[in-house]
Amino acid sequence: MFEQSILQNGKSRRPWTIALALLLETAVIAVLLVIPLLYVQALPMHELTATLLAPPPPPPPPPPPAPPAVKIHKVTPRKFNPAALTAPRTIPKQQVLQAEIAPPPSLAEAPQLGAVPGGIPGGTPAGVVSGILNSIPAVAPPPPPTPAPAPPAAPAPSRIHVGGNVQAARIEKQVQPEYPKLARQARIGGTVRLKAVIAKDGRIEDLKLITGQPLLVPAAIDAVKQWVYKPTYLNGNPVEVDTEIDVHFTLST
Repeated sequence: MFEQSILQNGKSRRPWTIALALLLETAVIAVLLVIPLLYVQALPMHELTATLLAPPPPPPPPPPPAPPAVKIHKVTPRKFNPAALTAPRTIPKQQVLQAEIAPPPSLAEAPQLGAVPGGIPGGTPAGVVSGILNSIPAVAPPPPPTPAPAPPAAPAPSRIHVGGNVQAARIEKQVQPEYPKLARQARIGGTVRLKAVIAKDGRIEDLKLITGQPLLVPAAIDAVKQWVYKPTYLNGNPVEVDTEIDVHFTLST
């Protein structure tokens, strides 16, 4: 009874086991086939090695050509016998006559070194250059030198400066300055110094301020412009004079 039950159970399970086994085998084979396709092993890269070879050096230049051999001709001196007569080998067709050479001049006719052409009065034919003359002709003395011209007189200056040997010019017309009211009220006094040029006619020109109180300067300039001096003369000619003028402002008590 037990044998029948075992055989029946084995027969009933065989088709499923076969199907499962086939599926498992198919899956294993498929996995084995797909894995190589998914993981591709990269081929190793080969390094490119290039070897550069230098070109061979150029060949050396050819040696210079040897200098040409110098041919040495040995010349045998010809022996000449003055006692024996030797006939020429060839006779020229045209004979050239040599011109007669004039004899050298005598020492008396030869000119001396450094001699004066035509001679020197009072000299001798056989005299020596730079010798002493036998008779010296009378020679007039040279004329006296002309006197040097006198130097021209220095031109008179057109303007001089007061000081030293130059005395101040004498004033002929002197206008007194008017005391400014504002300076009088402020009790301001002092001296205004001006620089001016006395013209050739004695009038004031080129009037400039040197120092002074600002309240007093206009009154001083207005007064000095009207001043007249006596003209200054130098060597008889009127000249301009550079001078300084002081104008005093004093308050009365």
